[in-house]
Amino acid sequence: MQSLTHSQITVMFLAVGTLLLLARAFGEVARRFGQPAVLGEMLAGILLGPTVLGQLAPDLMAALFPREGPNALVLSSFATLSVALFLLVAGLEVDLSTATRQGRTAITVSALGIAVPFALGFGAASLAPASLGGVVHDNPWIFPLFFATALSISALPVIAKTLMDLDLYRTDLGMVVIAAAVLNDLAGWIIFAVILGLIGTAGGHALPVSMTIALTLGFTAFVLTAGRAAVHRALPWVLAHTSWPGGILAFALALALFSAAFTEWIGVHAIFGAFLVGVAIGDSSHMREQTRATINHFVSSIFAPLFFATIGLRVDFVANFDPGLVLLVLVIACAGKIAGCGLAGLWSGMERREAWAVGFAMNARGAMEIILGLLALQYGVIDQRMFVALVVMALATSLMSGPAIQRLLQRERPRRFTDHLSGKTFVCPLRAQDRRGAITELAEALAPSTGLAPGVIDAAAWAREEIMSTGTGGGLALPHARLPSIRAPAVALGVSPEGVDFNSPDGEPAHLIFLILTPAEDGGAQLEILKDIAKTFRDTGLREKATRARTHTEFLAALKTH
Repeated sequence: MQSLTHSQITVMFLAVGTLLLLARAFGEVARRFGQPAVLGEMLAGILLGPTVLGQLAPDLMAALFPREGPNALVLSSFATLSVALFLLVAGLEVDLSTATRQGRTAITVSALGIAVPFALGFGAASLAPASLGGVVHDNPWIFPLFFATALSISALPVIAKTLMDLDLYRTDLGMVVIAAAVLNDLAGWIIFAVILGLIGTAGGHALPVSMTIALTLGFTAFVLTAGRAAVHRALPWVLAHTSWPGGILAFALALALFSAAFTEWIGVHAIFGAFLVGVAIGDSSHMREQTRATINHFVSSIFAPLFFATIGLRVDFVANFDPGLVLLVLVIACAGKIAGCGLAGLWSGMERREAWAVGFAMNARGAMEIILGLLALQYGVIDQRMFVALVVMALATSLMSGPAIQRLLQRERPRRFTDHLSGKTFVCPLRAQDRRGAITELAEALAPSTGLAPGVIDAAAWAREEIMSTGTGGGLALPHARLPSIRAPAVALGVSPEGVDFNSPDGEPAHLIFLILTPAEDGGAQLEILKDIAKTFRDTGLREKATRARTHTEFLAALKTH
């Protein structure tokens, strides 16, 4: 049995460790700026790949990430496993029952959201395949079909996250979008699986193309009917007789790997099998949100960053950046998806602004588009110029989705108190023994970031406190003031282990004391931040854990891990 040499094992660990660390770090930075983590993860790969490191230190890049040999094979295997597990998570987000409950509107939006961009993409790729980066293939329909499908698929995880950030996820509009995206993704991946079958011998399998397509459609029908029912019956037994979360995690991953192996064997990429299993498992009512979140965290924290980082290792994004091609792909993609879904919404009786908001929501491509593009590049369907154009289009449509919906519906992103709290305004321990002293101490912490004198902040907050105590009970106090001289909200938090008497309704001292300043002309900001704090700290356990925090970092960790 062959194995890696000592030096190859060393390189393997260094390469994977570097990729994971940098991808996670850049992903967190992207999140901090309100962008999808995939943007930072891909940027990490671009920095480590031929675009940057390959130009600055080509020998170092070649040593860490060789193009050929055992180490290249190991990294490729990691990437394949990672993308298969990522598609499992994407499948878990597909709720078929939600899609069917939304009825005609969701079906109409999904159908036109596929048909219009598909027609535009197919027409453009048929007329000018070379200009769009298509590679000459034995079957002339391969590239037009791929390009049409790539423009038709939406990114369900990105869409769901955008709607959650805007507090639209559980609204009527949100449910229509999610249901349409579910049907859209399912149809798109089935079409793409058929295209991979048409490519035939690219995967090196011996089955005829007609057999591959027949098996693909039959396997899809089986998994979504009998397979889904079998998983639904098996889940209660797994949850009852195995340790949590190890049992359900092993069950889901094993099914995904078996299904991935089958679809790879029949000549369709392994990710399609993993996606189908994700749909079957995620649609069961026995799949609790906590279990779904555990699988999501396991994959998204390790495997997804590794995969998206490896994308940057494959292509020189500067040398293959074609501005004309990028603009053309972006225009065709946006025009087809926004027009198709928007017109479907109007046709279904939605109000004009809501209908176009649905169009922009469905226009988000994100990781799904990137994965499709990478597979097409690997199978020789497109060249590197088109791949870069698809990556840019996927990221651009994801970034524009949220702001466009906000503008159309005139909705702002909900204010979170953590957005306005920093390490410099986190005071622990609070030295004050009474509420006036606590407000004064927190005013001093807020003064540098607001540009106001501590006395001005202190006087305004204390004047409000004298009207009515801001102790809410449960160990919380929320003194606040609206000031005409600040442009943005500012929050300070004082942690008092001993507690400060804020005349709370329950008579208990306050251990977490928030001083909240908002602009006088922005009446909604104060209410939103107060509401967010009250909602966050309804849980007694979280309040106790937050009270034990001694730094801003420990406080944020308590919020995320509870």
